[in-house]
Amino acid sequence: MKFLTPTAHGVVDYLVVLAFLAAPSLFNFTDNAATVAYVIAAAHLSYSLITRYPLGIVKAIPFPIHGTIELAAALSLFALPWVFDFSGDEAARNWFIGSGAAIVVVWLVTNYKAVAEDSRFGLPGHLSQPRMPHV
Repeated sequence: MKFLTPTAHGVVDYLVVLAFLAAPSLFNFTDNAATVAYVIAAAHLSYSLITRYPLGIVKAIPFPIHGTIELAAALSLFALPWVFDFSGDEAARNWFIGSGAAIVVVWLVTNYKAVAEDSRFGLPGHLSQPRMPHV
């Protein structure tokens, strides 16, 4: 069931960024884990800001492409504790695995085919197109 709208998804995106910025301090991550968390936060913020959805700023990439990037990023979170050698940091390892699972759930329930707002006028795409008057 795809019930999460582009606007709601945008809110979740920015909450994910805040969570990845806060997690290292809240859970006392090791240096490696903290650095990876900050890089993930920066990457997530970057592609959220350039997504063509209501909470995007630049609106350069289509929302479905954002979804593809997000799924790939979410799946990578499962491997990062071993790739960057912090699997022994139980809090960080569990955070990355849990976050990956949560983002996959967000991906599953997001309607990536919903009409996002047009970047020029803030209107749904079909309303922003000029109409010729009927003669």
